[in-house]
Amino acid sequence: MSTPRAFITGVTGQDGSYLAELLLGKGYVVHGLVHRPDALSTSNIRHLVADPLLLNKRLFLHNGAFEDATHLRRIISKAKPNEFYHLAGQSSPRLSLELPESTVDSIGMATLRLLEILRDLPEPTKFLYASSSEVFGSPPHSPQDELTPLNPTTPYGAAKAFSEHMARIYRIAYQLPTCSAILYNHESPRRSSGFVTIKIARAVAQIKLGLQKELVLGSLTGCRDWGWAPDYVQGMWLMLQQKSVDDFVLATGELHSVAELVACAFECVGLNWRDYVREDTALHTSIEPVAPCGNPSKAKRLLGWQNSVPFPAMVARLVEAELNKLT
Repeated sequence: MSTPRAFITGVTGQDGSYLAELLLGKGYVVHGLVHRPDALSTSNIRHLVADPLLLNKRLFLHNGAFEDATHLRRIISKAKPNEFYHLAGQSSPRLSLELPESTVDSIGMATLRLLEILRDLPEPTKFLYASSSEVFGSPPHSPQDELTPLNPTTPYGAAKAFSEHMARIYRIAYQLPTCSAILYNHESPRRSSGFVTIKIARAVAQIKLGLQKELVLGSLTGCRDWGWAPDYVQGMWLMLQQKSVDDFVLATGELHSVAELVACAFECVGLNWRDYVREDTALHTSIEPVAPCGNPSKAKRLLGWQNSVPFPAMVARLVEAELNKLT
């Protein structure tokens, strides 16, 4: 059997870095698309880049941008991947309200360009698109599953929904093995600082060490379905190992509020969150998804997948990671 080859967009991000580690551990040759090669030494894959047994032997990184379809086509044609994981794109629903055009282009049109490239390859490549619970927006019921109607309420959600639709259309119209992983919030120490989980964990660590006096947040009542990122990456890989690829919701099926997250994080360092947290209505999001809770039963039944790290343990890992950075 020949060595499996995978291509990852967003390889330096949270999910991309965990996926690269997973695939390399399984003996894959991994190709990754990099938008800022100058930042590799501080990225989530810096340890992989620094390994002389991996870089340019089993891990190949390619500079590129989604706007340059010709260059993308050349890179992908040379890599000849068996599996393609499209994880890149603008990742903030809040920012998409300020930058709708660039959001839709970096998410929606980028996916379409990739599908067109893969459609022309001589051998079919299994393609996974990393979609989001934001495609449901304000859903008619909770939890949501693979049959829940898409009803996005942000440009980010709309662009994700477009990409998800295009992956399905290419599966039906061109018989390409394409699918979408509908991902609910999933966290790890590699999450970028713009996400509330890391903002809270970092503030708790700094407050514990006397480096910060208070934590200012928007709504504390907002709820999310938070899981452990490495588990979700495992789910993506499992999706492409199926004989017939299909769409799956990857979620915990549990809702937790921001207040619960805050209380749990401060409890990790023996502090009462009410002594340090202040709510600022100016930070409230104008459009808040309604109880985005996913139903992972299909993934559990057909893939044998589930989130393995309970909510309190996940929060503790985030806080511990931030404390370790400061001590």
